[in-house]
Amino acid sequence: MLGLYLSIPFCRSKCTFCNFASGVFPASYFDRYVARLVEDMAAARARAAEWGAALPQTVDTIYFGGGTPSLLPPELVRRLMAAIRDEFSVLAGAEITFEAAPAQLADETLAAMVETGANRLSFGVQSFVDAEAQATGRLHGRADVFRDVERARAAGIEDVSLDLLAGLPGQTRATWRESLDCLAETGVGHASVYMLEVDDASKLGAEMLAGGVRYGAGLVPNEDAIVAMYEEAVERLAGAGLAQYEISNFARAGRESRHNRRYWERRPYLGLGVDAHSMLREAGGRALRFATTDELPPYLEGAGWARPEPLSRAQELEEAWFLGLRMNEGVSLATLRAEFGAEAVGAFDAVLGELAAEGLVTRGGDRIHLTMNGRLLSNEVFERFLAGESVD
Repeated sequence: MLGLYLSIPFCRSKCTFCNFASGVFPASYFDRYVARLVEDMAAARARAAEWGAALPQTVDTIYFGGGTPSLLPPELVRRLMAAIRDEFSVLAGAEITFEAAPAQLADETLAAMVETGANRLSFGVQSFVDAEAQATGRLHGRADVFRDVERARAAGIEDVSLDLLAGLPGQTRATWRESLDCLAETGVGHASVYMLEVDDASKLGAEMLAGGVRYGAGLVPNEDAIVAMYEEAVERLAGAGLAQYEISNFARAGRESRHNRRYWERRPYLGLGVDAHSMLREAGGRALRFATTDELPPYLEGAGWARPEPLSRAQELEEAWFLGLRMNEGVSLATLRAEFGAEAVGAFDAVLGELAAEGLVTRGGDRIHLTMNGRLLSNEVFERFLAGESVD
């Protein structure tokens, strides 16, 4: 099966912390952009064949990310979904997700999403405290979030996810608890919680480097405070019935993101649009990773996917470690040995021993898991898997 990711890079305003390939563009760009997405979709099978990659015909997850896909007018939602169904066989019961910004989802667009098969919405809330959200460039308030969750349910979409961000300028433990309590009050089935990582290319990051005050750079909580917020989120969301299943993701039973799981499980997906990434497999099974330009003008002018190079077996094993360890269920040693061989997997025994001694991973039977400290230091943990021996 195949997953599809469609990047919609348009925003009504650019958040101060954002470094994504998205921005504020005239609405006149929307038609041209969707036309390019449709062109890429039509060309994907021939391009995959040229590269010796298998492009599965049947799609079981579709994800519209961004940017703000909820800004698309209804006719463009219909056009994209029709193009997908023309080029692929969409499995009955496929998970079809649209990201949305609270207070930026028109009734007509919501109706078009439901009409064309959408069954999941993911709202970028970041904070339920109005002053915190609006100081970062968000255009919604708490009441908008509650209203949009109810609108989604009334339209027939029960599978709703909300994002929160720990570490916003001016955020305190008290206001963080307020956001967590509001999230629990909505009764949604899924939540994502991210710890703020300030990128130098964002407005907030540039201000932190320059020492300005416009975006609240001096009010960003310190690292210890952000870690404490994350730990509290894990505990409080579990108490609300949202169990952690991945470093940043929490869900009620059966509400996990099926599309995101395919990334961590290294299953094929095709990315379409600006800064969209893909992973397909050659006939022999080797992974091919490739991406598109992260700038809108070249994409609109016809810039396509960069030609991929197959991952080496060593690179695939490294990915299997650090992608699998993101999930709370961890990595199965038996599964790795079956795919890569016992000797190749055994080459990481010393790394695993060091990480266990440092309290960053633990072993339960056949499986290796990150501890809470391991999740907090996940980037450092994953770097330790990038020096394995070749398994070619």
